[in-house]
Amino acid sequence: MIKKINENIKIIALGGVGEIGKNMYVTEVDNDIFVVDAGLMFPEDEMLGIDIVIPDFTYLIANKERVKAIFLTHGHEDHIGALTYLLRKINVPVYGTKLTLALVKEKMKEQEFAGKVEFHEITADTELDFGVVSVSFFRTNHSIPDSVGICIHTSEGAIVHTGDFKFDQAAAPLYKPDIGRMAAIGERGVLCLLSDSTEAERPGYTPSETTVVEELSNVFYNAQGRIIAACFASDLNRIQHLFNSAALHGRKVAVVGKSLEKVYDIALELGYLQVESDLLIKLEDLKRFGDEEVVILTTGSQGEPIEALQKMAKQGHPQVNIREGDTVLFAASPLRGSEVSIYKTMDMLFRAGANVVASRKSVQVSSHGSQEELKFMINLMNPKFFVPVHGEYKMLKAHKKVAQSCGIPEENIFIPDRGDVIEVSGGKMKSTEKVQAGNILIDGIGVGDVGNIVLRDRRLLSQDGVLIVVVTLNKIEKKIAAGPEIISRGFVYVRESEKLMAESATLIREIVEKKLLKEPFDWNGSKQDIRDSLHQYLFEKTKRRPMIMPILMEVK
Repeated sequence: MIKKINENIKIIALGGVGEIGKNMYVTEVDNDIFVVDAGLMFPEDEMLGIDIVIPDFTYLIANKERVKAIFLTHGHEDHIGALTYLLRKINVPVYGTKLTLALVKEKMKEQEFAGKVEFHEITADTELDFGVVSVSFFRTNHSIPDSVGICIHTSEGAIVHTGDFKFDQAAAPLYKPDIGRMAAIGERGVLCLLSDSTEAERPGYTPSETTVVEELSNVFYNAQGRIIAACFASDLNRIQHLFNSAALHGRKVAVVGKSLEKVYDIALELGYLQVESDLLIKLEDLKRFGDEEVVILTTGSQGEPIEALQKMAKQGHPQVNIREGDTVLFAASPLRGSEVSIYKTMDMLFRAGANVVASRKSVQVSSHGSQEELKFMINLMNPKFFVPVHGEYKMLKAHKKVAQSCGIPEENIFIPDRGDVIEVSGGKMKSTEKVQAGNILIDGIGVGDVGNIVLRDRRLLSQDGVLIVVVTLNKIEKKIAAGPEIISRGFVYVRESEKLMAESATLIREIVEKKLLKEPFDWNGSKQDIRDSLHQYLFEKTKRRPMIMPILMEVK
């Protein structure tokens, strides 16, 4: 029960809009801040060397005394992957379902998180009272159990975050959505709905998981040799189907990949996977069985399958490699933007002698709702205002059209950019200001120490290489003591470009000798002259622009 009239309601997306992943949404009610999800995003192609990308937490850190809670919708990386980085900066209670919190705690162990966190386990029936607001939850249907939507109840109505969802009419009990509770929330009054837009461009309904079960059965029946099934580590629905098919067709299952093993152990211990004890075998026991008796379930180091399959195809995997007669099953829907990588991987697998099964309509059913399901959610909730989230801009735009077709006026729909502050007051929704938001890049153990300048340098190095110029000076005698020595990496092969290197050395020598005649010797000016002159000369000769790094040293 809301105890007071709320005077100030704001909604901010710190991530998850205009992009796939990095989901993080802030709801401000009066002076209190509530955070929904803290996800990561895998790097785009131009983010050379970057491991993961997380949201910019600057706004939350600056207002950490006002942050009252973090709520997690489910246990996928794009919703929990940045949580440990945030908790290093602010101390705030975290609320999530049993499986979600177990996955978070395992991630903390991996990252050697030293702090103490106040965890609160919730269920779909939990109701929380924060004084200024109350919070309730509802079950959703997604590819991982214990997925929930979150309702922040204000005096003006509920602010509803759907999380990731679809409506599979044949979903197993662990995955059934609570449609009745959703309808009840809508009846009570929804001020604003923030809804998953991942498949907003796709008309109709997302196919049921039952189609996956049927297709898997066909694949298992027809496979003559080993089956290597590649999936995301946290796609427990698909993993359950694979175990069921293996049991049905008399095959044993070996699990490969640390991230998959950890998720499997957690889900099995908590009862979210049903697997017969004699179905699972250790990898070293594979040789005791015939090829037609085994399934190898695999994923990569980040929980995605492509990396592991490429190593297997190249015969470079430490545990399992592809051989003639294997059936490779892509049991994971591809990440947006990874299609080229997947096709290259498939080609490598075929070259290695495998039979590849990869059909989005059969074994790769999406875990997100298509347009008709999005309409169903909107009609259940009947919101006054609508904010599409979790998707690239074109998906958000498509979701806006879906909402309009359900009768929501255009002026009540807002497509946000990261950092936009959406204020709801006086029966209207408007963008009032912008807070700091963007990408924090994680490279190894470095958090945020790689920015645009470093990425620019990496991009330049990847395009035209680097030329290192080393010159040793004798300032007393005003002459060059050694060099110029030119080291080329990724620019030209020195042995085949001796004339170019010799002419470059002559050019550098002339610049340095001219500078040595002036007092005092201008170190920075000399380096800049070498860069400018060498850039111009090399571009005229090669039409390439390598990064040039002059190193001037002095002999005492």
